[in-house]
Amino acid sequence: MSNRGRGFDRGRGGPRGGGGYGGGGGGRGYPDTRGRGGPPPPFRGGGDRGGGGRGFHDRGGPRGRARGGIFMRGQRADIDRRIADDSDKALVAKLATHSKVPDSMPLRPDYGTDGKEIKLRTNFFPVKVPKGPLYEYDVAITPVAGTANRRVKKRIYQLAEETTAWKQANMTGRVAHDNSAKLISSISLTQPLTITVPFYDEDETGPKEGGKEYTLTIKFIQEIDTSNLASYLAGQIQFRDYDPLPLISALNLIVSSTPGRTGVMVGRNRYFFRAAAQPVSLGGGLEAWKGFYSSVRPAHKQLMVNVNVCTTAFYTPGSLARAMTEFQNSSFGARMEVFCKSVRIKTTHLGYKKTVKKLARHNAKTYKFETPEYGLVSVEAYFKRKYNITLQRPDLPLVDVGGQKANYLPAEVCEILPDQPFRGKLTDEHTASMITVACQPPNVNGEAIVNQGLSNLGLKVAGPELQSFGITIGPDMAVVPGRILAKPGIRYKANSATIDEKASWNLRGVKFAEGARLDKWAVLVIKDGFNRDEFAGSSDPQLIDTVTGFRNMCNTSGMQVTTDPAYVTAQLPRKDSSDPMRRAAIAAIRTTLMSIKPKPTLILVILASGDKAVYEGLKHLCDVYLDVATVCVQSSKIRKGNPQYYANVALKVNMKMGGVNHKLDQNSARWLNMAPTMVVGMDVTHPSPGSAVGTPSIAAVVASIDNSFAQYPASLEMQESKKEMITNLKDMMIDRIKLFQKKNSGKLPERILVYRDGVSEGQFNIVRVEERPLMFEAFKAFNTPKAPYRPKLTIIICGKRHHTRFYPTEEENGDRDGNPRPGTVVDRGVTAIYDFDFFLQAHGGLQGTTRPTHYYVVHDDIGFNANGIQGLTNALSYMFSRATKAVSLVSPAYYADVACERGRCYLRKLFHGFVGDGTTTSGSGSTTEKDVVKEATTLWNKGVTKPGLKDTMFYL
Repeated sequence: MSNRGRGFDRGRGGPRGGGGYGGGGGGRGYPDTRGRGGPPPPFRGGGDRGGGGRGFHDRGGPRGRARGGIFMRGQRADIDRRIADDSDKALVAKLATHSKVPDSMPLRPDYGTDGKEIKLRTNFFPVKVPKGPLYEYDVAITPVAGTANRRVKKRIYQLAEETTAWKQANMTGRVAHDNSAKLISSISLTQPLTITVPFYDEDETGPKEGGKEYTLTIKFIQEIDTSNLASYLAGQIQFRDYDPLPLISALNLIVSSTPGRTGVMVGRNRYFFRAAAQPVSLGGGLEAWKGFYSSVRPAHKQLMVNVNVCTTAFYTPGSLARAMTEFQNSSFGARMEVFCKSVRIKTTHLGYKKTVKKLARHNAKTYKFETPEYGLVSVEAYFKRKYNITLQRPDLPLVDVGGQKANYLPAEVCEILPDQPFRGKLTDEHTASMITVACQPPNVNGEAIVNQGLSNLGLKVAGPELQSFGITIGPDMAVVPGRILAKPGIRYKANSATIDEKASWNLRGVKFAEGARLDKWAVLVIKDGFNRDEFAGSSDPQLIDTVTGFRNMCNTSGMQVTTDPAYVTAQLPRKDSSDPMRRAAIAAIRTTLMSIKPKPTLILVILASGDKAVYEGLKHLCDVYLDVATVCVQSSKIRKGNPQYYANVALKVNMKMGGVNHKLDQNSARWLNMAPTMVVGMDVTHPSPGSAVGTPSIAAVVASIDNSFAQYPASLEMQESKKEMITNLKDMMIDRIKLFQKKNSGKLPERILVYRDGVSEGQFNIVRVEERPLMFEAFKAFNTPKAPYRPKLTIIICGKRHHTRFYPTEEENGDRDGNPRPGTVVDRGVTAIYDFDFFLQAHGGLQGTTRPTHYYVVHDDIGFNANGIQGLTNALSYMFSRATKAVSLVSPAYYADVACERGRCYLRKLFHGFVGDGTTTSGSGSTTEKDVVKEATTLWNKGVTKPGLKDTMFYL
C-alpha cells in the first residue's frame, strides 16, 4: 500500500483544536477550534471562511493594518526551471503508462489546463539536499523523574552541550536534537555514549553539592540514506512508494536547530521571537507575539522549506494577581483557573520559581494551616507576621505551586515570568484582538517572510549545524504556474446572478430558485437588560413593523409566508457569575416557548446581544429537546429595517424550511446531472483546551438529496474524545443514502463524491484504511438479491490547516490587497510529486492574506481528470446557501463544519470545562472521564433525531 499522504507537516497537528492560531498555543483549538465556535452570523454565510480555523496567520481587522499591494511589485518573476521545462508533465504522462498498484493512492492523471494562465510566487524556498548519510540516535534521560516537563528537558540539553563529554564526542555544531528523545548527527558518534549532567536552573550560579544529576544515554538507531530522496524527488517511478517521512523529519530537526535555541517553540515547527516585532497587548493579561513557521517538504525535482508568518498569545510578564483578575474581567464566563494553569512564576518574597498547578478553592483569609511559630494561622496573617507583607487582595483564590503535595501561595506574591506562551482557550474578546493584530496583507507578510523570517529561523546565514550537514537554503521564493478558473453560472428562479470580481453577488430583484412555505411560526423577543437595543416587548409597534417588513421580504424573495406569527417575550434573569452557562436564562426561554400553542414550525429569535451562552443554550434546547427550527438575529441589527439584512436572514429561513436559494446553471451542473449523484461532506471537531477531560469529539456527515445540490441534511454523532476518524460512519452513511433514496422515488445514487474535512496530512492513509471500508459496508445495506449496490466512490480530503500562500506577480492577476483573484488554482510546483492534489482559492479575500484550500484525492472510482475535479470543486464553492458569494471551503465540507459547530452547542457545558453541578471544572480530580462521558450522553439526549428537524438543514 502506498505511503503517500503520510504528511510532512501534520497540518492540523492532531485533534482539531490542535495546531491553533498559527500553531500558537500548542494545540489550542480552532481550531478553534474546531473552538471554531460561536453563532454563525445571521447573514452572508459567515464571513471569509478562508481565514477560518482558529489560525491567526494572516487574518484580522483593520486596526494597525498596513496597506495592501502586490508583493515584490515590478520585480521579474520566472517560473522555476524545474517546472518551466515541463518535466513534471512528462512524469505524469509516464505514470499513465504504468500499471496501477492495487489499492494504492490515486496517481495524478494530468495537470489542469482550464482558466487563464498566471505566475505566482509562493512561500517555499529551495533546500540543497545533503549528500549524507545522516545518523539517527535515541536519547534516554535518567532518572526519568522530573523530566516530563519540557522546560526541564531543554535545560538538561543546554547543560549537556556545555559538558566536556559533549565536546569530546565531537558533537558541538554537528548534531541537532528535539530536546527530548531524538538526535541526528552529521557524523557517526562513538558507541556506547553517555553524558552526565549536573543539573541547576538558569537563575542558579552552578550545580549544588549533592544536587540533581541526569545521564543522557545516546544510542545509535539507524543510518538515513539521502540518495533515495533524490530519486523520489526526480520522479523515478520505482521510488513512488518510497516513504520520505523519516528523512523529512530528520531534516526538520536540523533546520530548526537555530530557532530552537533563539526562539520560543509553540506547537510544531513554529517559533516565536520577542525581537521579531514589539509584542502587542491583547488585554486581560495577554499579549500577541509574532513568529515564523518552517517545514521541509518534497516537491517536483526540489526539496523545499515552507516558511510563513504566525502570531500567538503569550502571558504579559508581571503581577499574577493583577493579570488573573484582568483575564476574568475581560469576558463574562472567563475563569482565573484557565489563565493560571501551568504558568511559571517567581515569588517576590523569597525569589524562587515555580509552576502553578491549579487554583485553590480557598483564599488567604479562609485557608488556615498549622505552623511551628504561630500555631493555626490564616495565609493572610502568616504573610503579615512572617514576612511583614500586608496582602492587598486576600479575597483572591490561592494558587497551588506544589508537586504531589499542595503548596498554596497568594497570587500577589507571584510574578509571571517572561517568554511564556498561553496554552489555554482564548476568550472571544482576546480572539477578536488577536485577529486584528495578526491580519496583514500579502505584501507585508511576504516581506516579513523573506527578510525577518529567514533570518530569525537561521536560514539566511547558515549556522554551524546547517553547515556541518551541508544544507543550504535559497533566498528566493519559488515561482509556480497557476490559473484563474472561470466563475460558474448561478441561477435563481427567473434570472441569473451577476457575480463581481470578488466572487459575490446580491439578492436585488431575484426570487429564490425554490421558495419554501412557512405557515406556523413564532417570534421570540429576548430581553436581557440591553434596553437601548431591545424591543419593548411582544406588542411593541416597532417590532410588529419590523417583522412585517421581514415577512414581506420573504414573500418578495419567493417564499410563501401565509400567516402572522405568534409573538412571545422572554425576560431573562440577570447575569450571575455563579451561572456562567446562563442555565437560568435558558430555563426562562424554555418556559416561554412551551407557552406557544400550536407548536410552531420555526421560531425567529430576536436576541438582545451576542451572548454566546444564550445562543448556544437556546440551540441546544430547540434542536435536541423541543424539535423546532430557529433562526437567530440581533435586535440592534434587525430593527434598522435594512432590506439587505432581511434578505440575508431570509436565506436561512428558506433553507431550513426545505427551499433552494440558488442553483448552478445547466452548464456548470452538467457533470453533476449526468447520473444520480450524492455529494457528501464530513468533518470531526474535538474538545478544545479548557474542556473537561474526556469530552467527546463530534462527527458530522451531510449529503445532498436531489439534483439541485442545495439541501444537505446532516447526521451528527458523539464519539471517543479526540478520535480523528468517524466511528459510526457506516450507520451515518446509511442514513444519508436512505434519505436520498426517499427523496428520489426509490432511486439510489450511482456516484458518491465525498469531501472530507478535518484530517491532518499524516492521517490521509488512515481515511483509506479505516473510513473507506465503513462506506463500503454502508453500501452493502442496499444490496438486493439481484445485484450488489456498489456506487462509484471518490474521496477528497480538504485541508485549511497548512501554511502555503500564493502571491500574484502582476497587478492584473491580484485583487486590490494583492491577494490572488477568486478561482486561482495551483497544481504544479508545490504539490505532490505523484499523487492527485491541488490548491484552490475559490473565494475573494476580505482582509489579510488569503489562504487557499488544499484538496487531495485519496480514492477515485469516478475517474476525474484535473480540469473536471478542479472546476467542479470551484463551482460547488458557490453553493453555500447562506451566502451570496463563493466560500473558501467547498460547500459540502463547510456544511459539515457548521454542523459540527452546532453539535458543540449541545455539549457546551463540557467544552467550557464544567461537569456535574456546573461548578466542578476539568482537572479538579473529583470527576472521572467516565463521569464526563455519562454527562455528555445526557446532554446529547440522542441528538437531533425527532421528526421535525432530523431531515432538514437545522444546523445552518
